[in-house]
Amino acid sequence: MIIGAAKETKRHEYRVALTPAGAATLVREGHEVLVETGAGAGSGFDDDAYRRAGAGVCGRTELFGRSEMVVKVKEPLPDEFELLREGQVLFTYLHLAPNPRLTEFLRARRVTALAYETLERDGTLPLLVPMSEVAGRMAPLMGSFYLQKIHGGTGVLPCGTPGVRPARALVIGAGVVGANAARVSIGIGMDTVVLNRGVERLQRLEELYPGKVRTVVLTDAALREELREADLVIGAVLVTGGKTPELITRELLGTMRRGAVLVDVSIDQGGIAATSRPTTHDDPVYEVDGVIHYTVANMPGAYPRTSTLALTNATLPYIVLAGRGIDKGVERSRELASALNVRDGEIVHEGVAAAYAAATSAS
Repeated sequence: MIIGAAKETKRHEYRVALTPAGAATLVREGHEVLVETGAGAGSGFDDDAYRRAGAGVCGRTELFGRSEMVVKVKEPLPDEFELLREGQVLFTYLHLAPNPRLTEFLRARRVTALAYETLERDGTLPLLVPMSEVAGRMAPLMGSFYLQKIHGGTGVLPCGTPGVRPARALVIGAGVVGANAARVSIGIGMDTVVLNRGVERLQRLEELYPGKVRTVVLTDAALREELREADLVIGAVLVTGGKTPELITRELLGTMRRGAVLVDVSIDQGGIAATSRPTTHDDPVYEVDGVIHYTVANMPGAYPRTSTLALTNATLPYIVLAGRGIDKGVERSRELASALNVRDGEIVHEGVAAAYAAATSAS
């Protein structure tokens, strides 16, 4: 199969879907590998490194025109739509739940679309985990920066000082993002509270950080109470393939402290707050009702070297599997089958289909 790694076009997205070592692995598997000119530069990989790995380096038109499977990091943007063709395989983070326009295009163009974020293995999301770890660890750092008064924050030092309390971090969700956010906020010295609907993950956090984290079962009443006291709120809720539930209504936002910071890591799937909308690294925040919203939709892109290496470590075995043929791959691997979102003009992932139906009926 001809496998092409495209250069990302999302603003300030510096990751790449394939490292030179990953390209070499695919070449050894018998594939022809194409890499778009400059695709790896933001992650520290120049074109010559890919050439030495046995890949061809070419322009955008040739890459999309020749590749049977295109691998990316982020979903195609509208100016990339027409580069995709019928029967082509696309393997990337798609996040289709909040994006009915892209979903409809993939259906109409009959592109076979596989999503990293819906691939499941034993109840886990192995291709989402590395980026969730990065985003989760980033969240308290970004939030702490914007707590500075010069940025409109509460002016509370995250770690506090002798005789003065630290800032309070409220983490909503105890999955991979939430657990990593809690880890860093605890490490910074913040008073850390984690809300989650299930008790098992809360028990795990208490075992990991005895006496350093307060865990609370997520209910409407608990959320309302904890939001009032939080300096930093981290949205870390995920519904596989589906849209993030809107837990923080506009009314609830109004109960928060003026200068509090909301880091909505869930923004890729629609966001946890009614007031959340995607932002970019060069314009990451905005204010609503006195609350600073940090809602960058590609947070790990800020640390592309680490993120690219971690991502390729996770995705490469599945790219190899998909490269042997989608029919065979899906038949042999339930994991790869769970990544399949759109095929032959139909939405084949239950969560994505439900989100698309809800979006189209609402419009």
